Amino acid sequence: MKFNIVNEIKLSYSRKGNAEILITNSRDAVQVFRQHFDSGEIDYRESFFTLYLNQANKVLGIRKISESGISSTVVDVRIIMQAGLLCNASGIILAHNHPSGNLKASPEDLKITKSIKSASEFLNIKLLDHCILSSTNYLSFADDGIL
Repeated sequence: MKFNIVNEIKLSYSRKGNAEILITNSRDAVQVFRQHFDSGEIDYRESFFTLYLNQANKVLGIRKISESGISSTVVDVRIIMQAGLLCNASGIILAHNHPSGNLKASPEDLKITKSIKSASEFLNIKLLDHCILSSTNYLSFADDGIL
C-alpha cells in the first residue's frame, strides 16, 4: 500500500511573558541573560542563548540554543534564525559563557558571529550584540567594536 501523505508542520510562539523589558545597552542584555544561565554551571560548561527583540528593542523572548562541553558548544545558525522568524524579531542579541573566565573572543566565536550576522542581514534581522559572560564579568562585541 502506498500513501501520499505529507506531514504537517506546526510551529508555535506565544507571548505569555512580559514584553516590556527594554534593552538599551549591553548591561541590560546581560542582566536578562544572567537570569537564564545556570549560575551553578556558568564556570563549568558552555551554553549559548539568543535574545529576540521587537523594533522598539523590547524583549520578545529568549531561547537556549545549545549547552555542551567545557570549552565549546555547537551553534546552528538555522535554529537561531528560525526562532527569530517565528516571533517576528527585528533584532537579536547573542550570549555564551566562557567557563575559563577568559573573556577574549576566540577565532571560533568570531567565525560563528560572522555567520549569524550574514544570515541575520539576509533576513533583515539586526544582530545587535554578542556577549561573552563569565560568572563575574562580560565582554560585549558591540561595545568593543568587534561587531
